[in-house]
Amino acid sequence: MLWNTVLLALREIRRNVMRSFLTILGIVIGVGAVITMVTIGGGATLQVKQQISSMGSNMLMVSPGKRLGPGQSSGNVPFKEADAEAISREVGSIAAVAPVSSQSSQAIFGNQNWTTQVTGSDNQYFYVTNRTVATGRQFSESELRAGAAVCIIGETVRKKLFGGQDALGEKIRLQKLSCEVIGLLEGKGQSSMGMDQDDVVVIPLRTLQRRVTGKQDIGMIQVSVQQGASTDKALKDIAKLMRERRHLAPSDDDNFNVMDMKEISKMLTGTTELLTALLSAVAAVSLLVGGIGIMNIMLVSVTERTREIGVRLAIGAMEREVLMQFLVEAVVLSSLGGIIGIILALAASIWLTGLLRVPFVFNGPIVFVAFLFSAAVGMIFGYFPALKAARLDPIEALRHE
Repeated sequence: MLWNTVLLALREIRRNVMRSFLTILGIVIGVGAVITMVTIGGGATLQVKQQISSMGSNMLMVSPGKRLGPGQSSGNVPFKEADAEAISREVGSIAAVAPVSSQSSQAIFGNQNWTTQVTGSDNQYFYVTNRTVATGRQFSESELRAGAAVCIIGETVRKKLFGGQDALGEKIRLQKLSCEVIGLLEGKGQSSMGMDQDDVVVIPLRTLQRRVTGKQDIGMIQVSVQQGASTDKALKDIAKLMRERRHLAPSDDDNFNVMDMKEISKMLTGTTELLTALLSAVAAVSLLVGGIGIMNIMLVSVTERTREIGVRLAIGAMEREVLMQFLVEAVVLSSLGGIIGIILALAASIWLTGLLRVPFVFNGPIVFVAFLFSAAVGMIFGYFPALKAARLDPIEALRHE
């Protein structure tokens, strides 16, 4: 019985193919938009997580100064190299500590120049930030102690200054400092904040302090916590140690800040998930519009087929059979719209994720829910027209022209 009803519904759809397609267009757009938004949002969320993890394993960032509110900040008392040594020595579960200072500078080679970020640190910096020297070598201990004029450059700097030329062994100029390129960093691309992680020149910390900035201050201390250890405990221990070293009274506010990269990751992924949910909710409005379109066309169909309905009722068809016929027709229409919407959404998602350079993440549950929702829309909005058809008076229906 049900199969015959489905065949009748498909026959009616084929009789008015163009009208049927326009009827389900709202369902197609709604399902397609929801699945596309969720897929792209899932890819963006995964990319944020991957990029945050690539910036460093269990990393904590200790920086001077702390914001107290809009437009206000505590005293920006810089760190010293001894502060980084104290963290490495006195805080447990620490894998590596890297004192870091940075300054924007113009890098020059031959007639090429490029403004980049010059970072002074030691070899712990590469471990903490999860960076690899792809070609060449890291700094030697003697170079670090003496503040030698050597540098390791990122992929962006290499392309801008050297193009296709081999950079190892060449000398570049950073302001008044001429330094030898001893290594090339492996490319990492853009961070989740939109920063180019390859646009960097790394030199020994003492070289930066003595020959570039002329200051002994440390701009930031980056800390990598051992795998399996609690970053929360390490964060509290570092905060306690820094308060002691900076001679802060119990009533004083911290004049430094310790940030956990996991918290930053949670914040950014939460933001992308919220935006995805909002965009999906807006896209889902198309399903409502599509449902109204189905109800409108089904009412028109009932009016057009009034005489047919009267004949069926007159020869013994029951009200529930007429109700089922029109209800199944509405569900078949909306289900077809759901299937077409899913196909178009997956094709659009593959194309857009490639265009936006985010991972394609197939979300099976959302595809299944979107299909069920499209069928439910047909059932809900098709019920009233089907009920109207079932309640027609056979005599009046047969008189209808």
